[in-house]
Amino acid sequence: MRPRVKSSVLWGAVGAFAFLALTQGYVLVGGRLPLSFPRRLVVAVVLGVVVVGVAYVTEYRVAQKGRT
Repeated sequence: MRPRVKSSVLWGAVGAFAFLALTQGYVLVGGRLPLSFPRRLVVAVVLGVVVVGVAYVTEYRVAQKGRT
């Protein structure tokens, strides 16, 4: 796997797990969310895919400007 793809996938995983951790923490503190846990998983997967795409494109642009 190319380093750029690997980096993007890892950023996507970080984004998805961060979303799940934040929502679970909110529920544990006593908050109520309008989403059930399976729906939160779906949102996390969608969020992860979006982050993968944004990270992939952004890394290329940053590399072109010589800021890496």
